Amino acid sequence: METVEFRRDNGWLPRVLRGVAGLRLEVVGGADALHDPRVFSLPIEAAHLEAIRSDLARHLILCSALLPLCRDAGIDGPLDEGAAVALLDPLLLGAPDEVDAALAAARWDRGQLVAHGADLALLDRGKVHAAMRSARETADWSRAQEDDAHRRRAQRGVTLAPLDEAVLRYTGQFLHGSTLPRRLPDAVDPTRLPDVLRVVETAERASAGLRIARDPRRGARGTDKADWTRMETAVEAALRQEHPGLARDAVRTVSFLLCSEAAHAARDLPYDPEGAGDAGSPVDSGSGTLDRVLAFSDDAGHDGSWWPGSAPSAVEAFWGFVAEHYGSKNEVFTVEDEAAGDGIQLLLYADALARVSTMVPARGGSEPVYRVEYGMVDDLAQYRAAVRGFVAGGFDALDGLCRWYDDADAFEAARRTR
Repeated sequence: METVEFRRDNGWLPRVLRGVAGLRLEVVGGADALHDPRVFSLPIEAAHLEAIRSDLARHLILCSALLPLCRDAGIDGPLDEGAAVALLDPLLLGAPDEVDAALAAARWDRGQLVAHGADLALLDRGKVHAAMRSARETADWSRAQEDDAHRRRAQRGVTLAPLDEAVLRYTGQFLHGSTLPRRLPDAVDPTRLPDVLRVVETAERASAGLRIARDPRRGARGTDKADWTRMETAVEAALRQEHPGLARDAVRTVSFLLCSEAAHAARDLPYDPEGAGDAGSPVDSGSGTLDRVLAFSDDAGHDGSWWPGSAPSAVEAFWGFVAEHYGSKNEVFTVEDEAAGDGIQLLLYADALARVSTMVPARGGSEPVYRVEYGMVDDLAQYRAAVRGFVAGGFDALDGLCRWYDDADAFEAARRTR
């Protein structure tokens, strides 16, 4: 049976156990398949125990050198005990220069040392033993995270001025650029906050009047990428003009903030606010209340319908149908007025659409005769205009939407050329 011979109050630092086989060092590092910490052990001598007991700095340095070996073991592999034991003498018993030389030839966890108070300038110079003179037993992991953020930016050649750093702290993206930005004024030094708010005000003015619409091709909560890019471009141009000293990271975090806020707000708006109408009373923009039944379908065999007086409006119901069924293998959607013999087909995979009108209905077993025309669209906004126009006025209401081709081959040649 083993007993604990020595441990520090910080339960995550390696502890020394005594058993029948002698002294062993127990190290917690890495994780198993269930993401629980793995525990490893290796034999040590009495001199190693004494060094660990009497010298916090060496205890921490040893821990930082053992952690990469623990992670190398993966979720179920063995610890490389030979490599681990080889670290004991130079790190625990060697002179300061021997400690630094051993670490120069091995991997070690910088964050572990930074969190425990290491001098950053000395670490950068490879003077690890000297850097740990200021070591403390309690870890401050936020210090290690900030050091890591600075180092990652330095690798990209980015140097932050005080205002840049304050802007990134305001959006919550100083530590991790992939974090969804928020407005965190309390995270900023009060003396810097007015300057940060002036930067944000510039972005707000540049984005005033712009919006990010919903995109049913990205699901019920998706938003229009083209709208995002348009707002992002406007905001970043204004920031570079009015605040030319801002670093690229600061400019991008503010544009990300404004765009993400607009995208979040859009999720509670109609797919097409101009065609949404009033609940239960969809408005025909051309001639009053819409009074015709419309049918929806796609290439995967789904169908739906909209009846006058239904909520939401016909336009919103159709885009909701698209959001529900759109996929990489289902990118053609149709809305039809079967009674009138009119329809419009959205070819979402090709930035194109087709409008169809029945010229001669089927009679006595004869096939109907259709008028089919094809057009190209530039973006989702033009698709929305097409659906809105067809719902309001049918085939003829789309005359000015785009250039229409009545020859499929000529259309395809024009589309490929574009």
